Amino acid sequence: MIKIDALPAFSDNYIWLLQDPEQRRCAVVDPGDAAPVEAWLAAHPDWQLSDILITHHHFDHVGGIERLKALSGARVLGPAKEQIPGRDQALGEGDQVEVLGQVFSVIEVPGHTLGHIAYHQAQQHWLFCGDTLFAAGCGRLFEGSPEQMHHSLSRLAALADQTQVFCTHEYTLSNLRFAIAVEPQNRQIQQRLEQVTAWREAGRISLPSTLALERATNPFLRSAETEVQRQIDNRNGPMTRTNEQVFAALRAWKDKF
Repeated sequence: MIKIDALPAFSDNYIWLLQDPEQRRCAVVDPGDAAPVEAWLAAHPDWQLSDILITHHHFDHVGGIERLKALSGARVLGPAKEQIPGRDQALGEGDQVEVLGQVFSVIEVPGHTLGHIAYHQAQQHWLFCGDTLFAAGCGRLFEGSPEQMHHSLSRLAALADQTQVFCTHEYTLSNLRFAIAVEPQNRQIQQRLEQVTAWREAGRISLPSTLALERATNPFLRSAETEVQRQIDNRNGPMTRTNEQVFAALRAWKDKF
């Protein structure tokens, strides 16, 4: 049984740590800083870091790779379409890779960056999605277009309800404040905002989420909803918009929220 924990990094990043207690082997996802992983390994000297999974090239996701690889000899997996330091295996759409005895499928999700990938374990219902899908939000469009990001999010939203969303930032509270502005009458958003507020005040992280919860409370997965479209009409003027255009308007609104 694989155990998954979050190692905090920087001000709001999480490095996901996958642990196989039987083999005393572990893997990490997006180690932007080597120090939290080094500290964990130092506290568990009989464990071996076997794999480093990378979703995209931003420094807060790749900055610790080379130190960790030098320390452990871990295999580095990352997107084929981006420059990833120390990468041993380049991955693209449809590739499968075995990590700690678990087979992950690779999904290309351009938008935040052009080469961004996500790792999906269908049997365990795990999704490591970097900065594409956040709890109650989505990543900024640094390289891709709104159309690309909408398509990427739609692909992730089509996964099973119970899929656990392991994103890499603690943005949930601010994302929910935006979500309630978009859908002020959505009771599930109200309840989630109250819950996450209490969690954060208690020092508890808000992740992982689930796709069922995201589809109910994440405005960026809800551009087809009448209330969301009505809010965009109220802000930007009434017109007939595609779901992609509603998404683009939501992203532009959130950028200035």
